[in-house]
Amino acid sequence: MTKKKIFLLLGHPDRSGVCGKLADAYESGARAGGHEVQRLNLGEMQFDPILHQGYRAIQELEPDLKKFEELIGWCDHFVVVYPVWWVGMPALLKGLFDRGWLPGSAFRYIKMKSGKRTIFWHRLYRGKTARTILTSGTPPWLVRLLPGNVNAQLKWGILWFAGFSVRSLWLGPAENVPEPKCNAWCDRVHELGRRGI
Repeated sequence: MTKKKIFLLLGHPDRSGVCGKLADAYESGARAGGHEVQRLNLGEMQFDPILHQGYRAIQELEPDLKKFEELIGWCDHFVVVYPVWWVGMPALLKGLFDRGWLPGSAFRYIKMKSGKRTIFWHRLYRGKTARTILTSGTPPWLVRLLPGNVNAQLKWGILWFAGFSVRSLWLGPAENVPEPKCNAWCDRVHELGRRGI
């Protein structure tokens, strides 16, 4: 098994719940598998999640956003553990990507000789892999019957767009989950970490 450099992001603002346990399980498994792991917990990061002028003016990155960008560049494999809230990711997690997933770092648009931007882009993280681990209060099979794709924004619109090859694991219902079931989920995620996938 190839040893990997893994960047683990706990995308829940509170690390004390199910997502925190899953992130701990993945980290423990990855370290047991001999992988090198760096971790950030969203709730401990200090940054302004709002793009006050959109992308017309890039705001100066706070130290935690610079660290986020450094770890994305460093890793072979990027893992994001997060809850589904209102059929999407938490606002703070979305703000992290709004601020830290910038043209020139994650992707770069191709320009014509005139300097005008085309609709085509370079995916600057090609060759890297990612894993999203989602939890939801509603059973995943039920949410899949609803219009849209809960994981599409992160999986396709953010990670794939920048070049990552992405796999996903969706667990639920995660509210008031019985301890034996939560432990089984953690065992499953621990094994994903051990294998570095």
